[in-house]
Amino acid sequence: MSMPPLPKNLSRAVDLSGLASPKSAQNQGPAITVTSDNLVKDFLAASNKAVVIILCWSPRSAQSQQVLEMLSKFYIADSAKTGQAPWIFGSVNVDAEPAVAQAVQVQSVPLAIAIIQEQVVPLFESIPTEAQVRLVIDKVLTLAAERGVGVAPAPSEVVEPALGPEEEAALSALEAGDFVAAKAAYQAWLTKSPFEPMAKLGLAQTELFIRTQGATLETAAAAAESNPTDIPASLLAADMEIMHGLNKEAFDRLISLVKATSGDDRKAVREHLLTLFSIIDPEDPVLVKARQALASALF
Repeated sequence: MSMPPLPKNLSRAVDLSGLASPKSAQNQGPAITVTSDNLVKDFLAASNKAVVIILCWSPRSAQSQQVLEMLSKFYIADSAKTGQAPWIFGSVNVDAEPAVAQAVQVQSVPLAIAIIQEQVVPLFESIPTEAQVRLVIDKVLTLAAERGVGVAPAPSEVVEPALGPEEEAALSALEAGDFVAAKAAYQAWLTKSPFEPMAKLGLAQTELFIRTQGATLETAAAAAESNPTDIPASLLAADMEIMHGLNKEAFDRLISLVKATSGDDRKAVREHLLTLFSIIDPEDPVLVKARQALASALF
């Protein structure tokens, strides 16, 4: 299975110019520990010669540890095949290195990114399957090699995981920017497999994209703040805040609305909020606090 891609308009420039002067890196297991001191020298500069893959993680997140172990496994295996590391593997504890987290615009953990020729590319969030991670690594290495960075994996090494027809249809529609078709494909997938987490996540993300098409954060927020009891306006403002990584602001907005409403209105706001919760890493401390705040607001 493949992770649902983010729309192109969500990509952002990354400014690393404000980081401190580089020092030498320190190894922590197979990964090199990323700090504000070594990011520029040991990772950004090195990305002109080899692919850099960095996992942004937190010791507070059990999911982070699983992904770290998964990437470590692939790094060791790839290094053993050639006798040398075909890519540079780094890990950053976002709790210990907030400057690095800010520089690469980490919104939640775990988050894997690649750096190729000093350009940061998000790879995946949450916990993909091993087949997905293997596929992502191989595709990144192949694309980088086409740009003269590093060496592509041998064709026999690339294993394409089989996709179901609904998943293929959803991903094709997302790549084409057809969110309505993608939504229909995810719904069909859930009809066949009602408990499939990737289908649930894909549907929630796609519905978010549909709801926010043509909207801007500034306009949506201004409309909601001018009339705090306007439920559709508040829901759209929260959607736009989620799209821009302002998770706490979105959750606070809707929890306040839950407190101010009752009956069917409260139910609608609560269900919308739960949908937004489903898009965020369950280990995210902002989400944990928001769930507690919602429970207090309801009871």
